[in-house]
Amino acid sequence: MMLPDRLEPGLPYPLGATNDGLGVNFAVFSANATKMELCLFDARGRKELRRLAMPECTDEVWHGYLPNAGPGLVYGYRAHGPYDPKRGHRFNPQKLLIDPYARKLLGETRWSDALFGYRVQHPRADLSLDRRDSAPLMPKCIVTDTRFRPGDLNRPVAPWAETVIYEAHVRGISMMRDDIRKELRGTCAALADPRLIDHLLRIGVTAIELLPVHAHLQDHFLFERGLRNYWGYNSLSFFAPEASYLQNGMNNDLRMAIRRLRSAGIEVLLDVVYNHTCEGNELGPTLSWKGLDNASYYRLVPGDERYYINDTGCGNTVNLSHPRVLQMVMDSLRYWVESYGVDGFRFDLGVTLGREGTGFDPGSGFFDAILQDPVLSRLKLISEPWDIGPDGYQLGNHPPGFAEWNGRFRDDVRRFWMGEEGMRGEVAALLMGSPQLFDSRHRRPWASVNFLASHDGFTANDLVTYAEKHNEANGDDNLDGHADNFSSNWGHEGPVDDPAITALRRRALRAMLATVFVSHGTPMLLAGDEFGNSQQGNNNAYCQDNEISWLDWSRAATPEGRDLTAFIARLAALRRAHPSLRFPRYVDGNHELLPGLPRVGWFDLDGGPMSAEAWDYAPGRVLGLRRAAETGQGHIDLSLVLLNGGGDDVRFKLPQPAFDWKLQLDTAANPKPSVARPGARPAAAPPVGDAVDLRGHSLMVFTATHEPEGGHG
Repeated sequence: MMLPDRLEPGLPYPLGATNDGLGVNFAVFSANATKMELCLFDARGRKELRRLAMPECTDEVWHGYLPNAGPGLVYGYRAHGPYDPKRGHRFNPQKLLIDPYARKLLGETRWSDALFGYRVQHPRADLSLDRRDSAPLMPKCIVTDTRFRPGDLNRPVAPWAETVIYEAHVRGISMMRDDIRKELRGTCAALADPRLIDHLLRIGVTAIELLPVHAHLQDHFLFERGLRNYWGYNSLSFFAPEASYLQNGMNNDLRMAIRRLRSAGIEVLLDVVYNHTCEGNELGPTLSWKGLDNASYYRLVPGDERYYINDTGCGNTVNLSHPRVLQMVMDSLRYWVESYGVDGFRFDLGVTLGREGTGFDPGSGFFDAILQDPVLSRLKLISEPWDIGPDGYQLGNHPPGFAEWNGRFRDDVRRFWMGEEGMRGEVAALLMGSPQLFDSRHRRPWASVNFLASHDGFTANDLVTYAEKHNEANGDDNLDGHADNFSSNWGHEGPVDDPAITALRRRALRAMLATVFVSHGTPMLLAGDEFGNSQQGNNNAYCQDNEISWLDWSRAATPEGRDLTAFIARLAALRRAHPSLRFPRYVDGNHELLPGLPRVGWFDLDGGPMSAEAWDYAPGRVLGLRRAAETGQGHIDLSLVLLNGGGDDVRFKLPQPAFDWKLQLDTAANPKPSVARPGARPAAAPPVGDAVDLRGHSLMVFTATHEPEGGHG
């Protein structure tokens, strides 16, 4: 292609590089730049071929049109303007900048002091100016064909009340799968492998939540330690996928993986990071937004704009109060839906996204923009309801339409099953979907995303194996990661051959996992917890792109791993089969469906209703919960869940009225055969008498049905 000496005016919309078949329109926002240059490179991104000034700026959007250009063109930007950090401006045309709307990146960032807009180690720090060209060190943008469509976008595959989420890492889920070709492991192609999909279906998963797939930067301090940013919460682009996850560097690899998962009935949710970027604070590199218009893209300290508001703990905070920045995030979300076909998002540090000038606001521009959007408002939307800023814990305070990671569920379930006193009232609320947090503004129980473990913290197996974190491999002298994990090693730190300790660990683990599935709300399972995956006690494995973080599928082939997988499948099947285990809405628990049968009943081990004194009795660790759900035409589905968080075995008398209860699950016993596919009912269970033996640190589930004319059946 013959490169012209100048660009045609083009259009200010859409932002990014848009191919129309005859050429490419370029548009980039910067309110404070005085000049914007488009830099064109050879196909390998090594040689800068031409710099072309953007000829027009309309409403603070710089734009130009390059005729006869098309997909595959390699480019970047250079922005001219004041370098005045004290006023928030950090323009430096010697720094090549990534287009915030780039759909694909070429190459990796090569760490050097030349990536910084200032002279590193200069006495004036970031007030100095670095005049070295950063282009040889920078990834380049690639023009893509934006016509790809993911096909049928009917949503959702599963309603919220029937959703089971599986949190996984694109790379880690397959790196140790011996049945997948080595060159495919860790890529999107492996994510779509039929054997992996069959495994997800077997354990009842309806949605997979992927850790960040946006292109991200490898942190300099990790690079120096020989480590990598494995989790990917360090966004370099909000539109381009992480190249290392693509087998041949083709964006369609991810699209096809999503399509195959969805065609199997599994929704795909993306964990997205719009609260901060990889550019860090005033001492961070200049890679994109900082050089394009620092004062617009980031929240700066009022009166001292040299410094960044750091509600995220990652050095900077994206300024979603600015309409163009908010537009960028909305455009990114719609792009992943319309071009890749994703079904929803989990928003990292969602409180930061909802902050306005006065603090967190459930009616902020970010939430309002999503909830009025005809595309985004129909998706599954999940917020991480905290950050480190003022009043940063906002669990239960997000607007209707959003679910929230329930960190209180995680902590209180652990505390109860580890034997802590005074927890019966707390665990009772969790079993009912945390109504004290979510039963307002017509929200439903699904708004509580219930989990025992996630990527951040111990795996479920490590919760019962380690009393302390073991993060030495991270290089921070074991000072990183949460210190209060509510975990127990049950008598020995780490793996052990002692049968008594092993039995205790097994009971506690299964009881905690079962609590996730028998509680109202949306259950979420950490990938690998279904077969006892371990991170060797590391509760902050963000930088461990190795066997510490990768799923060890050899565990799934052991007798213990197979039994635990069957147990999880059994739990999911029970939840599907019994509406009383997953109320779709908050109800009046005292409303009687039959004489003496309220929708919800709480019982002590003598079979009598829990009294006020019993609820206040701190040493009490035994609890019974009976729930009844109408299933139509007078039919009632009943479940009875018995919990013993203490160490002593007890005799639990079943409550009145009497039903033909059938034991479906006992976490102290071997699991029953699992159901292979969603929709099938669990195998029939034997009836029980009027009292049962409930082991310490265990949970039992019974079910019964009431037929309108057949009595109690």
